[in-house]
Amino acid sequence: MFKGKKILITGGTGSLGKALAKRLLEMDAEIVRIYSRNENKQISMESELNDERLRYLIGDIRDLPRLIKAIEDIDIVFHAAALKHVPVVEYNPFESIKTNVLGSQNVIDACLHENVETAICVGTDKAVSPLNTYGATKLLMEKLFVTAGNYTNPEKHKTKFTAIRYGNVLASSGSVIPHFLNQIKENKKLTITDPTMTRFNITMNQALDFIIRSYQKGKGGEVFVPKLKAYRLGDLKNVIIDLVKNDIQSKIIPVRPGEKYHESLINSDEIRNTFEDKDDYVILQDHLQKRIEKMQNLKKTELKEQYSSDKVELLTEKQIKEILLQEKILPI
Repeated sequence: MFKGKKILITGGTGSLGKALAKRLLEMDAEIVRIYSRNENKQISMESELNDERLRYLIGDIRDLPRLIKAIEDIDIVFHAAALKHVPVVEYNPFESIKTNVLGSQNVIDACLHENVETAICVGTDKAVSPLNTYGATKLLMEKLFVTAGNYTNPEKHKTKFTAIRYGNVLASSGSVIPHFLNQIKENKKLTITDPTMTRFNITMNQALDFIIRSYQKGKGGEVFVPKLKAYRLGDLKNVIIDLVKNDIQSKIIPVRPGEKYHESLINSDEIRNTFEDKDDYVILQDHLQKRIEKMQNLKKTELKEQYSSDKVELLTEKQIKEILLQEKILPI
């Protein structure tokens, strides 16, 4: 599938970018270019992966001329660069718009300029009915990507723009598990806002499989959403304490600015434009729904209400424990 392909990943030194680069190399990609601002992370990644097919490019997605040079001769772009920490984005909204919105438009413009085959942006559940600035900027990124084809002549530009949407990857940087582990290491109480809060569960391997599926299925203009289970934060906390064999205590803290009690991946208004197969949901703009018959095994969704983390199957503590052990997430 990726044999002979030249690929660029924006934000390529992040948790997802690094894992995606490794998977693409395993799938015989010819070249994988890592585009990011952080030179230290690039040096660290280079020593860790050590593959001559990897190329490391310093650059910011705010810089369109640099992006155009970076994307030259590229076949596929995975756009994962963003300012992602909810409190940071809430405190720095102007900067977040420059990166998450205008930077994403730069990625689109560079892809069109270089006429790449496919461009996929990595979205978030926080873009659905956004409560915080981060979610609002990622919703705009998603809208830019799925409508990018409206501005192009398909006879001149072959680029397919697709969006994918999922929740926090389990144990990715900035997520709750590294936060808990740091608190345990420092012998502090585990801080939790509400034990009944729920979050969608997706492991890194599941996220990579989903990205590859979306690339295979995408025709341009779709938003792909995986079918997932969820967990309660209180259950996750209990499992981590049990696995690390620590009698550390926990304490309740206030909900952070912009934080939701339950996350949604498809809101009630999107259901009328939502279709599904056995693995994923697909949200299609009205004018794209005529292509349904061309997309294999796709049918109108059976969802009757918004697809949110409190309305799907919840993992038991036993299941959470099995996942953490299987994915080798905890240092035990």
